[in-house]
Amino acid sequence: MSMNILDQLKQITTFVFDVDGVLTDGTLFVFDDGQFVRRMNIKDGFALQLAVKKGYRVIIISGGASDAVTQRLNRLGINDVFMQVTDKKGKLAEYVKQHNLKWNEVLFMGDDIPDYEVMKQVGLACAPADAATEIKQIANYISLLPGGQGCAREVIEKVLKLNDHWELHTDVASK
Repeated sequence: MSMNILDQLKQITTFVFDVDGVLTDGTLFVFDDGQFVRRMNIKDGFALQLAVKKGYRVIIISGGASDAVTQRLNRLGINDVFMQVTDKKGKLAEYVKQHNLKWNEVLFMGDDIPDYEVMKQVGLACAPADAATEIKQIANYISLLPGGQGCAREVIEKVLKLNDHWELHTDVASK
């Protein structure tokens, strides 16, 4: 008997997010000096910070590299930021083993082919509304929102609300 999505969401203790196309809208602004600038969502930032504050693990695994993104995530309280990862499945498997986690408590949100194998491994595979077709086909949950526009907030909010951890009165201020 398959577990319904609410039961799966309620079991989550660990959120894992890709960056480009999930925490960003996938757009890269390329400047003359070779710098790339990404756009991130403030509402995602609030939810990521609240999840950390409530004791959830938040992990970032990205094939890309950006010191600015890493710094922003660190400011939100996320210390497990893994950039330039070519084998996301292997990296997460190593992390899960190291921290004694169970796969059913791990949510991964990805949007494109590099996320495919790791999404097949986790308890709850999630995708933004504008994810690649192949990713949507294996996702247990597809956000109503596209990448970089609140899709991370949406899944975090669902998990925290189901576990009575969502707060309306909070001292989480900076986003």
